[in-house]
Amino acid sequence: MTDQIEKAITREYEAGFTSSIESNTFEPGLNEEVIARLSAIKGEPQWMLDWRLKAFASWKKMPEPHWAHIDYSKIDFQAISYYSSPKSMDDKPKSLDEIDPELLATYEKLGIPLMAVSYTHLTLPTICSV
Repeated sequence: MTDQIEKAITREYEAGFTSSIESNTFEPGLNEEVIARLSAIKGEPQWMLDWRLKAFASWKKMPEPHWAHIDYSKIDFQAISYYSSPKSMDDKPKSLDEIDPELLATYEKLGIPLMAVSYTHLTLPTICSV
């Protein structure tokens, strides 16, 4: 690995995508239980869960691709959290004026349009990220 790459991957995180909003976040790791929990949160039908579990079983058997002229560390899929949502959805906002400014700032950092923020927070029960 070159010095330039080493410096780039070991430097302190600078992108600013952090948030102090309380959230419910799955513990790191990916397995059938995580997939079932995510499916339940999303209110998916049984056939969708079955499809996801079948796809996950197939994915686990796949070898990681080896790209030409690229050297990177193996991805640790068990070190990633696959779901996070704001903690208090019971009293979710009824208008954009009621949305936590910290949350709006987070969406702005991520480049998510205001209309998507409005739709997500005013009509859906949870925010899912995988």
